[in-house]
Amino acid sequence: MALNNLVNQLGELNPQVFREVKGRFKQRNVLITVAISLVSQLMLLIGFATQLPVADGDRTIYNRYCTGVKYDYQIPCLPDGLGGFEINWPLWWQDVFVWLSIIGIFSLLVVGTYMLISDLSKEESRGTLNFLRLTPQSSRSILGGKLLGVPALLYLAVGFALPLHFCAAIAGQIHLIELLGFYTVLATSCLFCYSMALLFGLVGRSLGGFQAWLGSGAVLIFLWITTMVIHDSGVSNYPTDWLTLFNPTIVLPYLIDSNSFDAGRIHTYHRSFQDLRWFGIHIGASFWSMAGFVVLNYGVGSYWFGQGLNRCFHNPKATLINKQQSYWLTASLQAVILGFALNPQVKNWGGYTHGLEENSEMLLVFNLVLFLALIAALSPHRQTLQDWARYRHQDRTFRKKGGLIADLIWGDKSPAVVAVAINCAIASAMLLPWILLWPANEYKIPALFALLLNSSIIMIYATVAQLMLLMKTQKRAAGAVITVGGLILLPPILFSIGSMHPYETPALWLFSAFHWTSLQHATATSVFLAIIAQSLALTLLNVQLGRQLRQAGESTTKALLSGKTQLPVTAD
Repeated sequence: MALNNLVNQLGELNPQVFREVKGRFKQRNVLITVAISLVSQLMLLIGFATQLPVADGDRTIYNRYCTGVKYDYQIPCLPDGLGGFEINWPLWWQDVFVWLSIIGIFSLLVVGTYMLISDLSKEESRGTLNFLRLTPQSSRSILGGKLLGVPALLYLAVGFALPLHFCAAIAGQIHLIELLGFYTVLATSCLFCYSMALLFGLVGRSLGGFQAWLGSGAVLIFLWITTMVIHDSGVSNYPTDWLTLFNPTIVLPYLIDSNSFDAGRIHTYHRSFQDLRWFGIHIGASFWSMAGFVVLNYGVGSYWFGQGLNRCFHNPKATLINKQQSYWLTASLQAVILGFALNPQVKNWGGYTHGLEENSEMLLVFNLVLFLALIAALSPHRQTLQDWARYRHQDRTFRKKGGLIADLIWGDKSPAVVAVAINCAIASAMLLPWILLWPANEYKIPALFALLLNSSIIMIYATVAQLMLLMKTQKRAAGAVITVGGLILLPPILFSIGSMHPYETPALWLFSAFHWTSLQHATATSVFLAIIAQSLALTLLNVQLGRQLRQAGESTTKALLSGKTQLPVTAD
């Protein structure tokens, strides 16, 4: 009865929550969920109980949870006078706390992602998602209801594990304020991950039933890899350190005052994340600085996913973000990633500037991934481009708003090539001063050429993708992904098969997305020829794009001049 009252009260606040929770809180589902949660906790406690020391005659017993003095990485057990041993119970409870936290993080993020994507996929296949779009509720209300309601049973299972988690934290001598901070990090990670899942569920409809497995599998692999990095490797002083901040387990070592998840490894690692810096700010110095930066990252990411959700929910054919938002997104991401590239890992055979060059190459890889996402988010499809090419001249305010140039820079329906070029300029303008300030000159010229070639080849990919999306075939998006993916991956694969390594045939590698691997071995002439060739290819591709857009815009005029009263039907 109390549960029903709670559900009814939620329904008054958000009808979508009521719909989702009402459909899932059946008696059988609730009982199964509670049983799974309680049995899992019992099995975890039994597993840790089996790791406690057991007397074996007069033989000395060594065990992690004993209180003796550590000798040669082993801890001898001291008798307690009652036939047993003195147990380091705070360490035992800390281990229970850490494992319960890791299981909770993986369950919430992986299972929750699967449930949300799968729910959207089912709603799409049943046609009920279009019904939701027609309701007077705002997209924020509907999607917020999805976030709260779809994983309701998962929340229930985690809720029944909270008492044990809280008790383990108290027995493990973990500060309660920091525990609340950990819950805040976990809540914002769920908001970030679930927002990403909803957006993927809306834009990846063509993947069908595979969509949920792909999304949750990607989250699982990411969490597994970054968890291993946090546990074993520590800070690398590469821009990749930024990725580990999207795993909430990064704050666990702070809670148990350790450099790893293992509370016994307090002084064994000197490269823990407690050395992490951003623009020189020692963000890894304390729990609160690290947790605050992690929450800030999740908050910024959730904001951008929210912008995409608001645009795409009621209009699935709209681009994920508008062009103005893309400029802010590029600038903010460049600022965040650049902050982790300023303190490279200095190797014995290389110097500080060589480390900066390695970090700049990693930034180029980050930028390639970022711009591929931007190309997908900004490029309109055929029908939108046809409408733009045909009817923009009929808009009386078109000239007042700045004409064609302003529309290419700011307009939602115009081709994305100019906007991608501006985003490349923003990224290059933020990296250029950093490269020019490097202390040694020997790596500056290759780094500047790499920046120029990177922008050039990204522009080629953007134009090719826009051309593919303008085709009349039904699978335009898949064709664009396959074509651009082939342009990125095929050259290095073919070069490797032909044993054409970057140091042997650098001129060929200059035309690939991984041109930075060959710049140190290439001559100035070959670099200039590569830049000229890419510029020529980019010009020809854009001439072709302009010609196709003119053809799309002329067809209506010709139809009207020929006396047809009905516009020709175009393939979508």
